[in-house]
Amino acid sequence: MNEPETIKRILEECRTIAVIGLSSDPRRPSNGVAAYMQKTGYRVIPVNPNETEVLGQKAYPHLSEVPDEVDLVNIFRRSDKAGEGVDDAIERGVKAVWMQEGVIDSSAAARAEAAGLLVVMDRCWLKEKYRYAG
Repeated sequence: MNEPETIKRILEECRTIAVIGLSSDPRRPSNGVAAYMQKTGYRVIPVNPNETEVLGQKAYPHLSEVPDEVDLVNIFRRSDKAGEGVDDAIERGVKAVWMQEGVIDSSAAARAEAAGLLVVMDRCWLKEKYRYAG
């Protein structure tokens, strides 16, 4: 599947998004992107061991502790830590994984694709939402 089709499918089909690395600091990109996700009708679940609540939502220290079903795992972590989030997403059986702009782990992306997940890497969810919103 080509990337534009993958992005469109994720934006349309994945309504509950666990954001790994979501910060309560409004100056952080993760906060701005997740706030936009919420504003446009997506459910955001913060995953960050350093937070208790972000954007009015309970934060969980690890993806495995999120009690609700998750469609998409959006990763705001350094590239060298992204694989952990991808592996957790695979283990959980989510539909898709999205590594934010600047987050690159080709082997993790390949593992996710091999497990049947939709994968986007090194793209900003917010920019792509603007691009495909019309």
